[in-house]
Amino acid sequence: MAKGPNAFRTISEAAEELGVPQHVLRFWETKFSFIRPMKRAGGRRFYRPQDIAVLSGVRALLHAEGYTIKGVQKLHREQGLTHVIAAGLGDNGSASLDLPIHSQADSPLTADLADEARERLVSTLDDLEAVKARLDGLLRGL
Repeated sequence: MAKGPNAFRTISEAAEELGVPQHVLRFWETKFSFIRPMKRAGGRRFYRPQDIAVLSGVRALLHAEGYTIKGVQKLHREQGLTHVIAAGLGDNGSASLDLPIHSQADSPLTADLADEARERLVSTLDDLEAVKARLDGLLRGL
């Protein structure tokens, strides 16, 4: 039985759908701060439909358009996530998209932030949570 279009995808399902190996998706997560799949216990990744759209855009830019990793990073910085997603749709970036862009920092307080500022805040929050987890582990060891 096939999953619905709004269902979350595992990393193997996402890799198969995009036509790239799983390790490439994990590598892209390290290079592109805007790729943020949900992670569950044990580090299992689940990709939302908008995550698949972002990954499709990155794949199109890297593989079809010939961009470098730094080129895609610069494109995202200058033109935003919508342009990256549009590349995956075969669009020139001018169409509006109906996909909601979710991040861990989505809230009414961050709704007015630019994509770049939001991504920096999400990245900082992730770093702070990692530091807190390490400190908690050290305190348990005392």
